[in-house]
Amino acid sequence: MRRLNRWFREHPMTGDSLLAAALFLPQVLEGFSGFAARSRAGVPEYLVLSALLVAPLVVRRRWPVAGAAATLVALALLVLLQSPWPLRAAQLAACVYLHTLVVHVGRGVAAGYAGVIGVGVGVELARADYQPVQKVWVALFFLLLAVVSWVLGELAVARRAEVAQRVHALRVERDHQARIAVAEERNRIAREIHDVLAHSVSVMVSQADGARYALRGKPELAEQALRTIGSTGRETLTELRQLLGVLRADTDREDAPQPTATAVPDLVDRVRALGSPVSLEVVGDLGALPTGPGLGVYRIVQESLTNALKHGAGGIAVRLEHDGAAVTIDVRNLIGPGTAPVPGGNGVIGMRERATAYGGELAAGPEPDGDWRVRAVVPVGVEGVPATGAR
Repeated sequence: MRRLNRWFREHPMTGDSLLAAALFLPQVLEGFSGFAARSRAGVPEYLVLSALLVAPLVVRRRWPVAGAAATLVALALLVLLQSPWPLRAAQLAACVYLHTLVVHVGRGVAAGYAGVIGVGVGVELARADYQPVQKVWVALFFLLLAVVSWVLGELAVARRAEVAQRVHALRVERDHQARIAVAEERNRIAREIHDVLAHSVSVMVSQADGARYALRGKPELAEQALRTIGSTGRETLTELRQLLGVLRADTDREDAPQPTATAVPDLVDRVRALGSPVSLEVVGDLGALPTGPGLGVYRIVQESLTNALKHGAGGIAVRLEHDGAAVTIDVRNLIGPGTAPVPGGNGVIGMRERATAYGGELAAGPEPDGDWRVRAVVPVGVEGVPATGAR
């Protein structure tokens, strides 16, 4: 039944043609049953007028006013040629058109149409050889048909308005969700760019300062520092091209793979190459992490190391533990007592957002012994086989 309703909605003219045929068929039977012979019109004229009456129904949705006018002309001809004017199936087309005008045109035009029909009914009843009681019943019957047609039209209008309101609400909700998605994507890209630039620039500034001091006394160390600056800059450009490519309209490009938690040892090695003592302990299989949480773990460790490099440290201790359900990140900046704590900022906010994006949590702040500690828990929901290792 639903398929049939949908088919008729998609092919309205076909449904209206079937309606016109259904109303015309009784007229054909009547014409050959002897009724038309008793009227002022013969059988051919009677059938032609009946066809003119129902034919406008086929185009009632496309040209409702013109079709209604054609129906009135056909009704007028029937009134002139038949005496008395009988209530036949074809004349129900007038009620169908009243409904159509209410739905597709408006109440004003529909009221005018109903008024013309009412005048025609009154004229025909005045000419008909009916008893007064019969005339009253016929008038009430026509009035009932008109009221039912009008009410059904009003219900259709109300239903259409409700559907339009729902569609508008869905469009507003869709646009709202789209704006939220765009804002979230922009925030994600901003976090990525901050993490990439903050870490890379810190590394390059540290290496540049070291190269400047070693340029005369130890040129080999200055050369190594310059190589580190070059490689870090190239890696940064690659990541920036990938991130900025998200903002382009070209969706056919192939994205370079994002770093994951398995790249943390390489990240630690690069920080060690700067001369900062960094220890890394890994518990569990980081390769079993999904891409999203793996990237979050990498960026949290990267931002923690960047902050440690910015504010100086006696050493850095990194510990990652994957127990199959979550990854626990513990990064300690071994500042020692009597040293001002490392201030928070956008970096800490970005790390906390990354952790909470996967239902986790992050805490950053000074410890009682003076060290600065970042501790985060990132749920992953992936079963893994724990394995312990240290570097």
